Amino acid sequence: MEKSLEFSALAGRIIGTTYDETDYLMTLHHLYQKESIHVLSESLNKQIPPETFQAVQKIIMINQEEKGLSTNRFVAFLDGEKLTPKHSNPAMNRHIRLSLMKVLDTFKSSHSKGFTDPDFRRVLVDLVKWSWNHLDPWLNEVNIEEEMPHVIWYGDATKSQLYFLYYLMILGCDVLLFHPEGKDQFELIDPEQKQSLVYQYPAKGELEPFPVEEPKRQSTVAYRSSQEMDHVLHHEGSQLYKPWQFRNHTPKSVTLKTTYDELFLIAKEKAFIRPNFKASRDTVEIPNIFAKIMGVSTNSKEYWDRLQSLTEMKETELIKKFPFTDEIHANYTFHLRDATNREGKIDPGKLMETNVWQYQHLPSGTQKAIAETISRICDKPKLLPKNNETKEDVRLYLFTQVTNLPPSLLHLMQTFDYSQTVPKLVLYNTEINGTLARSDAAKLLLLNAFGIDIVIYNPPGHNCIEQFIEEKEFDTHWLEEMTFGQEFKEPTFVKKFLNSIMK
Repeated sequence: MEKSLEFSALAGRIIGTTYDETDYLMTLHHLYQKESIHVLSESLNKQIPPETFQAVQKIIMINQEEKGLSTNRFVAFLDGEKLTPKHSNPAMNRHIRLSLMKVLDTFKSSHSKGFTDPDFRRVLVDLVKWSWNHLDPWLNEVNIEEEMPHVIWYGDATKSQLYFLYYLMILGCDVLLFHPEGKDQFELIDPEQKQSLVYQYPAKGELEPFPVEEPKRQSTVAYRSSQEMDHVLHHEGSQLYKPWQFRNHTPKSVTLKTTYDELFLIAKEKAFIRPNFKASRDTVEIPNIFAKIMGVSTNSKEYWDRLQSLTEMKETELIKKFPFTDEIHANYTFHLRDATNREGKIDPGKLMETNVWQYQHLPSGTQKAIAETISRICDKPKLLPKNNETKEDVRLYLFTQVTNLPPSLLHLMQTFDYSQTVPKLVLYNTEINGTLARSDAAKLLLLNAFGIDIVIYNPPGHNCIEQFIEEKEFDTHWLEEMTFGQEFKEPTFVKKFLNSIMK
């Protein structure tokens, strides 16, 4: 009778860092020093013998011809080609086979195309490769009746790496995943924490190289206390935010629907005071304004006071000549393809590595925020199609224009401290000073999605932005009178002086 096996395994995702990053790195270094622990992220062997690769390819071809094998047949083919590790213990052999079936079933149920998904070939090759490079020797090194291998993973992981770690967990290995930035990539595979539990450290840090060498800098008691106090006072839900606390977060706009009077009240408020402001572990939801003001008020003084109060606010850019951007006519089809992942979406990381990325001089957090915003607006374009354009045509146009931002707009984005003063773009368009172009509208969509306030003044009461963006995407406020050729009135010297000392 085949003897059964029972394992008591530890599987967890340790997200974030302690208040003292040095202590955190020291803990990782101590784990690295233990001979019984495999820090897989630092020792992953990516070599595969040609004959093994060819055997996997053979099975993949059969899978393609049959438009997706069943899990049982897939594992049977792998066994037939001797691609699954073998163990001297028959019960362990059966356990290896059943665990692999569970991994494949999980992949199949998580992807609409199952085993015909474009990512499956890569995942299968890597599972076979790392099973032989790592799992097989580990299982032969230990007495499985006493212990199973202990594995550490640090930092980012690819889809293949996540599935191999999942395989190790199912087999009964102790597996701990560490990510100091607070990312939980494993949530894609185990969202309900059935196979692994999540432990959330109170702080987040940079993804430093794994501490192979012992960290040299030691923190004082005062430093650790200040870090803990800083977290207590300035965590995401505290509403006591320090300058640039969210510099590495992703901004996402929550465009408010307001009345004409409310617009000017909200415009004065910092982001965290506005309704619906929300900060989470990775994102900041910023309530912002996107409005168009048609015509002028019969109360001329109030109209100009309000308009000038907007233009004189800190971090405001006033546009009085149109178009205010240059339209790019080059063909960016291949650039867009280089930035797109297998799911057909723009990958922010890939985008920042393409030849069209012009923002390398910006802080890394700002670059990432811009790239993620570009990905978001191109995935669901709000720009109206022109001349029978397809959605892909609109997407390409948007991508082309928003990867070429003028310095003035970049400045607004770079100076945006997401919880504090919201930068503003005020457009005063009489149509005598030019007309708004489609390339302008593309940039406005990017700025709006980034969380920046946009107010468009059109004294004649004519359509401008409506030609390019659906009216539901912004508020329209109609005033009492229409004027034609009304030049912008600069604030008086006294008003400018008062505004400057009140900022």
